[in-house]
Amino acid sequence: MLLRRTLLATAAALALVACSTDAPSAEVGRGASPLTLRKRTPEYAVDVVRAYPHDTTAFTQGLLWHDGALYEGTGVVGRSSIRRVELATGAVQQRRDLPAPHFGEGIVILNDLLYQLTWQSKQAFVYDARTFAPKGEFSYEGEGWGLTTDGSQLFMSDGTSTLRVIDPATFTVLRLIPVTENGSAVRNLNELEWVKGELWANVWTTDRIARIDPTTGAVVGWIDLAGLLPQSLRHGGEDVLNGIAYDAAGDRLFVTGKNWARVFEVTLRPKL
Repeated sequence: MLLRRTLLATAAALALVACSTDAPSAEVGRGASPLTLRKRTPEYAVDVVRAYPHDTTAFTQGLLWHDGALYEGTGVVGRSSIRRVELATGAVQQRRDLPAPHFGEGIVILNDLLYQLTWQSKQAFVYDARTFAPKGEFSYEGEGWGLTTDGSQLFMSDGTSTLRVIDPATFTVLRLIPVTENGSAVRNLNELEWVKGELWANVWTTDRIARIDPTTGAVVGWIDLAGLLPQSLRHGGEDVLNGIAYDAAGDRLFVTGKNWARVFEVTLRPKL
């Protein structure tokens, strides 16, 4: 009898060890989401280095830094334009308006040409980057939202979770980049910027910027800009955060929003 009890106790102990090593954890067994076991995407906050004046009538759709100046594409039918802006004063140094019925969207400069998307007209307009003289136009399917470049090809957003890689000479789609975080699609990708080998995208209606691996489409970081525009600078007519410009030579990052009163130069720091 004693030997039988000993053998039973030993078997029970071995079964317990097997359960603890081979079976899922008790937390998962109780229905915990598998996402809780995945590595959390790094998040960053920002510190303001300096704030610059911004035209509160500019419904910012695209923002970029080029040859010592800020370039901006604005939207709204009848108010859309491309602009060269003096950063220090916010003064518009050069401007070309986009006539109705077009609603201007993202812009980019590549090889001395400035490309401008439209929201629902399915047309991209091309200008001389120095004079803003028209140089041509392209058509595309769907909507146009954001635009940027890595120096050789264009990247375009259309409000979905998929980015298009575009041939700048023909505007044909070279490939698609589905953007995901932990396997879930990240939608509403808007204004784009190329920053140190990453694609950065405003996520429409949020105060967040997604940092995206352009090869895999995986979100590798989030930038939280909640509260960036203080109440003291709000006039009641501003809209969402939108606009990222990176000065690669000076390693400076600028952000703004639609009809905001300021452009902010910011630096990143990990969120605690």
